[in-house]
Amino acid sequence: MKYKLLGRSGLKVSELCLGTMGFGTEAGWGADKETSFAIMEAFANAGGNFVDTANIYKLGTSEKIIGEFVSPRDRDYFVIATKYSLKDNYTNPNASGNNRKNMMRSVEGSLKRLQTDFVDILYLHIWDDLTPVDEVLRGLDDLIKQGKVNYAAISDTPAWIVAKGNTMAELMGWSQFIALQVEYSLLQRSPERDLIPMAQHFGMTLTPWAPLAGGALTGKYLRGDAGRIKPGSNRLNETSIAITKEVMAIAEKLGVEPSHVALKWTMQKGFSCIPIVGATKVSQLEENLKTVGLVISEEDMQKLDKASEIDLGFPGNFFKEERVRLNNFGGFYDKIEKR
Repeated sequence: MKYKLLGRSGLKVSELCLGTMGFGTEAGWGADKETSFAIMEAFANAGGNFVDTANIYKLGTSEKIIGEFVSPRDRDYFVIATKYSLKDNYTNPNASGNNRKNMMRSVEGSLKRLQTDFVDILYLHIWDDLTPVDEVLRGLDDLIKQGKVNYAAISDTPAWIVAKGNTMAELMGWSQFIALQVEYSLLQRSPERDLIPMAQHFGMTLTPWAPLAGGALTGKYLRGDAGRIKPGSNRLNETSIAITKEVMAIAEKLGVEPSHVALKWTMQKGFSCIPIVGATKVSQLEENLKTVGLVISEEDMQKLDKASEIDLGFPGNFFKEERVRLNNFGGFYDKIEKR
């Protein structure tokens, strides 16, 4: 396992992040405590230290399991990321949302469940389109000053909000967001329109959720595995099936699993990206860990890019037009270093 710096920080995290949304058996699925412990042990033994959870995952059971596993061990080895925003009860209107009151309440609950004095990374989970971004940033910065949180991050939020927030934080001397968590995979490349360019500009690391598109990119649904995917899902439409078949073809050529190809594609895209790999079985984690040793050739990367290409819309497509590049660069576009 190799390690990467998370965003514009000195924090060193493993090149794969362990997703723990499935730790717990609530809702009729997931890993029990014994299995979750075995997954965490296997991840740590492989050199993994980056663990992702949230206050709401399995009604708090995910955080409890992580806390029980980590507390008798070396807490400082693990980089634990959790999230606030989503409701963990129905008691009052402020038991959910991005507001400061819910942030403080939620973090205190997470610290108790995780059996720790601090979390390494706190994500805003989903933008509520109500709370002023300065309220969020000031709250996160206060938690960091109190030593209850080390770094701030954000998930599932429009690019312009994140950009406004990081700019404001820089001007005010507050802690900036160092990571951006969004859905991103070969079947979901829409973040390339504005979220990813924005993250690159601010030096943020992308931590994609669903990098295997709910298992679709493993090819299991094409092999007849019903899984938990819903009928009519866009992960099984004509385009998605064609992309998955390309992944499977390249995997067969390389002698690896399709999941390895799909995960490595996100890691070789040319920007800071650490995919979140969920597991409810040790065998699933062990399979995903094999990704780190794979290298996809430039030729195969281009095939995957072509198969999964999206319409960037305006102004993305406009910037690519030859006449625009000619006017903008005077014929020197191919000779100028790009950021």
